Amino acid sequence: MMEKIFTPASMTKDDLAALQLAGLKWTVNHAYAGSEFYRNKLAEAGIRPDDIKTLDDLKRLPFTTSQDLQENYPYPLISVPFEDVVRMHASSGTTGKRKVLVYTAKDIDDWANMFARCYETAALTKTDRVQICVGYGVWTAGVGFQLGCERFGAFAIPAGPGNIDMQLQFLVDFQTTVICSTASMALLLAEEVQSRGLVDQINVKKVIFGAERSSDALMKKVKSLLGAEHIFDIPGLTEIYGPGTGLDCIHHEGIHYWPDYYILEILDPDTLEPVKDGEVGEMVYTTLKKEGTPMIRYRSRDLTRLIPGDCPCGSPFPRHDKIMGRSDDMFIVRGVNIYPSHIDEILSRQKGIGSEFQIHLDRLEDGKDYMTIKIEREEGGDAGNDHALAATIERTVRKEALVSGKVEIVAYQELPRTERKSKRVFDHRN
Repeated sequence: MMEKIFTPASMTKDDLAALQLAGLKWTVNHAYAGSEFYRNKLAEAGIRPDDIKTLDDLKRLPFTTSQDLQENYPYPLISVPFEDVVRMHASSGTTGKRKVLVYTAKDIDDWANMFARCYETAALTKTDRVQICVGYGVWTAGVGFQLGCERFGAFAIPAGPGNIDMQLQFLVDFQTTVICSTASMALLLAEEVQSRGLVDQINVKKVIFGAERSSDALMKKVKSLLGAEHIFDIPGLTEIYGPGTGLDCIHHEGIHYWPDYYILEILDPDTLEPVKDGEVGEMVYTTLKKEGTPMIRYRSRDLTRLIPGDCPCGSPFPRHDKIMGRSDDMFIVRGVNIYPSHIDEILSRQKGIGSEFQIHLDRLEDGKDYMTIKIEREEGGDAGNDHALAATIERTVRKEALVSGKVEIVAYQELPRTERKSKRVFDHRN
């Protein structure tokens, strides 16, 4: 077994608590001294850096939001002299101004180590060939995956997104062993590998999904089509360095996250109080080492739950579940709150359908809202079963989501494929 360089062999709760307290004190001091925004925010809350004496004092700190980043564009929350900044990245958000984050050389170094730990957690070796099929540019995806791969010591193939013919050629010619992509891009690649009869010519062992939530059905589909051994889920957000804030190990029993780089709170998105153990809540981050743009109680809007107990892999790091959706992704149909992830979870348990679906919302002349779920038939499925299959899914959705919806079964591969993130909800009511 390869020696682990980026993952400590052990870390007790006392070790972690001491490290986090030191990091929290440093972050608050650093932000207060270097950022007018944070200085004013902390003053409004009646807090000075010296007030942080225990980890419980985290609760006294004010929250930071994406709105704070957008309102203070173009250099929000910067906490170092500008001459110490070596790079910027920006979110790929489509509403309002982009969220811009700046990085010092140490931030880049920390991010590389954190991401290398992800590859280590996925049990990669230096002989692996990693085809990076995510976007390069101002967003953090491509450069993050490559940065971590090079720090880890594996062979990086910076393919970028799109250009399916080139991607397939690289898979064959370079004998790629690991694909890093969005779930949607991986599905597109896997289906093309299958349709062109290339399965016996490739050597893909592992796939790492990032940037969008992936259903169990989609993961199984990609794994089967590529003949891969493992599919991993990598979370991350630009505000907290970028992708690489955690990864599930080969046991796939939750995502290990890195509490030596940030404190993760799981809070009720309405009350902003901690949820009970095992309950779903919003992920709130406080960085412990970030210099350029430190984050104090940053509300990510991502939803997940903590997983108790130890992992069979023996990692000293705690786990959270996969990202289940976003608190601001919720839509309302006839007074019922619905998350796309809930519909996704329901469909993932249904046999006879594929992994791709869309949710369409309409408001008709009667003034009422209507939901239609379009779902692909499984590959090779019998169209004669569509009516009964749709009726079964409609009953399940009505029972579990507490709202009625029409289900339309469409042909396999009728719904669009994409190289980036698949759009699931189409709200035509406005």
